[in-house]
Amino acid sequence: MQLSRFTDYSLRVLFYVAMNPDRLATLSEIAHFYDISLEHLRKVVHALGKSGHLETYRGKKGGIRLALEPEAINLGALIAQTEGTSPLVDCHRSPCRLASNCSLQSVLAEAQRAFFDSLSQYTLADLLSNQPMRERLIAVEEL
Repeated sequence: MQLSRFTDYSLRVLFYVAMNPDRLATLSEIAHFYDISLEHLRKVVHALGKSGHLETYRGKKGGIRLALEPEAINLGALIAQTEGTSPLVDCHRSPCRLASNCSLQSVLAEAQRAFFDSLSQYTLADLLSNQPMRERLIAVEEL
């Protein structure tokens, strides 16, 4: 299983703004820091704002910041939201001759549940406890 670019960028945005809680971060500075597309970030930030993870402010003095404490952002819930929880294999959408006798779908569903259950044990705060990562994100202000 591979996470989408959308999920990757969602996590990066949350890391960045969580480590800079005393100010509003801008899309352009986040795009510059990670060297990623501003247009992709717009979509990501819009979705994170709609989901209640970010507060967004428009205008010349605008920017973004976390709407929740890092301890309240559960990774399993966030990734389920950004990736979706559709079955990894949907035997009914594209009919398969083996569908009625195959156990692949149930095995993959079990694996997917385990994946989300594992991620649900962690919050954004847990990831930010990595000191080298914190130092790199805090050094942003020096750029």
